[in-house]
Parts: sequence; C-alpha cells; structure tokens
Amino acid sequence: MSIDAEAIADRRRLRRKLSFWRVAGFSGLIAAVAAIGYAAADRAGYGAIQNQVARISVDGVITGNQRLADLMRRVGDSSAVSGVVISINSPGGTTTGSEELFRNIRRLAEKKPVVTFVDGTAASGGYITAIATDYIVARETSIVGSIGVLFQYPDLTGLMGQIGVKVEAVKSAPLKAEPNPFTPTSPEARAAMQAVVNDTFDWFKTLVRERRRLNEGELSTASTGQVFSGRQAVPLKLIDRIGSERDAVAWLEQEKGVAKDLPIRDWKPSSDRDLSIFAMGATVADLFGFERVAETLRRTSAHAEIAQLDGLLAVWHPSEK
Repeated sequence: MSIDAEAIADRRRLRRKLSFWRVAGFSGLIAAVAAIGYAAADRAGYGAIQNQVARISVDGVITGNQRLADLMRRVGDSSAVSGVVISINSPGGTTTGSEELFRNIRRLAEKKPVVTFVDGTAASGGYITAIATDYIVARETSIVGSIGVLFQYPDLTGLMGQIGVKVEAVKSAPLKAEPNPFTPTSPEARAAMQAVVNDTFDWFKTLVRERRRLNEGELSTASTGQVFSGRQAVPLKLIDRIGSERDAVAWLEQEKGVAKDLPIRDWKPSSDRDLSIFAMGATVADLFGFERVAETLRRTSAHAEIAQLDGLLAVWHPSEK
C-alpha cells in the first residue's frame, strides 16, 4: 500500500473515532440534562406517580412564603401522596409568617394525614409550625419551645448625641411611628407596644393550650420563653415522643392507615423564595450532592435573613452571631 493510501486510511479511522466520541459526548450531555431535570422535578414533586409519603421541610427563618403555600396545595391535591411529614429545623421568624404556615398546614391536614418530625430545632415560630399537626416526634437532643413573642428596635439616641444629629418629627398623634430608634421611648409608647406583645403572646399560648391539650398549670410551666430538649419536652407534653423520622412515619401507618414501607420523597417549592447568592449556591450544591456545603450556605443565608426581620417576632436567639 502506498504512503498516500495509508494516510487516507488513517484519516478515515480518525474520522470514525471522532464521530464516535462526538455521538457519545452528545448522548452523555442529553443524559446529564435529563438526570438533572428529573432530579429537580423529583425534588419539586412534579411527575410523581408512585404512592409515597411526602416530606416538606421547614428550614431556617420563617416569613411569609407563597411558594411554600402553593407547594402544600400541590401536596394536598396529589393522588400519589398518602401521608405527609413536616420536617422542621427552624428557630422561628415573624409571627405573621408563622401564623400563615400554621394555617396552611392545618388546611393540608384536612386532605392528608400529617405528622411533625423535629430534625434539630422547632423554637418559637418553629414550634407554632410543629403544633399544626396532631403528633410530634423529636430527637432526644432537639430544641423545642421558646413560647413567647419579641419586639426589638435599636436605641440610637446616644450615638445621635455624640455625632450631633437630632431627628425632628411632625406627627398626627403622639404614638404614631413609636417606638423609633431616634428618640427615647416614652412610657406611653412602651405601654402600647407591650400591649401588642401581650396580645400576641396570649394568641400563641392559646394555640399551644388547644393543640397540645394543656391545662393552665402545664401551660404556665411551658410558656416561660425558655427552650427545652426533646427529652425535657415529653413530660411537658410539648411533643409526643422521642424518635426518628421513621417513628413519625410509623405513627402515620399505625394511626392514620397509611400503607407500610412507602418511599419518603422530598417535595420542594417550585423555586426558592430567597434569591440571594447563598441560597442559589445551596441549591447548586444540593444538586451535586455537596450536602455540608449546602447546609453552611443556608445557615449563612438564614443569619442574613434574621438581621432583616421587622415587626413582631416569634424567634429564638434572633441576634445569634
């Protein structure tokens, strides 16, 4: 065979190899995109056809969240979902956000059997979320409780005096925009805010008394504002038992007639409410299996959220550093 013929044959073999790897690479890309799409759909709960127990996670700071409300409606309407585990790891948040979440879970409970699993912390607004179901399972070292309400605002009057700045205001009434950080809090303004805090605290305690079936003595012991471990919470009737998520699902099976050994599948909101760089990074880390990185990014995002909360709070350690 001549040199030219050998060169032509080599070029043909090279073209065949290149064609093979192009097809293989393109097929791999399609498979990767399909896998990511399937994983994202699975996490959002779309396309679910297998009978299952749905897991809805409530993590971080609780605020108003329409996407989470929409998710609960989807779970409630899904014929594939036989029961729901509300998995909580939250220090609480705003009272209005916690109230909204409580009522959304109660609406979900009208359609599906629901149970709470405290996977870490269910304090303040997180505990309001927990008592929305009829049964609560927590780990021994979980943190629950912190039954109370908080209103915080900074006092900048000392700083303003040092830098020689004074804020003047013309108001329609003495209590308009009170309290504020630029003037000393008057006794009348403090009394007005205390009345709001007391009223919201009474609302919180009423929820706990009714949902956990506590008498006045038991409620008084539990509603000091302190947190309790899972072990302490059982005799206080703040939770029903110590255990794992599997124990929470077992209650659904034994008490609510959910079929045994169904798979537990995560249902996620269609998109993150928080579009911060930390939250987006956590989502990407989750997709690629870097769970510890995702959790670190979520904690960072949660601390940023806490610093921005306004109004009445039902939150544990809002000034955590």
